[in-house]
Amino acid sequence: MGKMTFIVGAGIGYVLGARAGRGRYEAIKGAGTKVWENPKVQRNVNKVESRVSDIARERGSAVTDKVAGVVKSKLRSDQTPPATPPQPQP
Repeated sequence: MGKMTFIVGAGIGYVLGARAGRGRYEAIKGAGTKVWENPKVQRNVNKVESRVSDIARERGSAVTDKVAGVVKSKLRSDQTPPATPPQPQP
């Protein structure tokens, strides 16, 4: 969510700045920076980061096990010989 929000925000800022000129772009950028640096915003960002870290630690091994199982299954299926196509009857 954080990367996507950043990309969308950067894209909007770029488009608006390009249309309105450099001065307006700087004003928009300054407003965005002011919001980002707001202590309330940063507290919420820290809460989200902390929660994501907790979830990653809690569920990390389960995800790793699942991925390993899928990879092993895929490797096993790739090692089976391909079926031979039917031979034409004379």
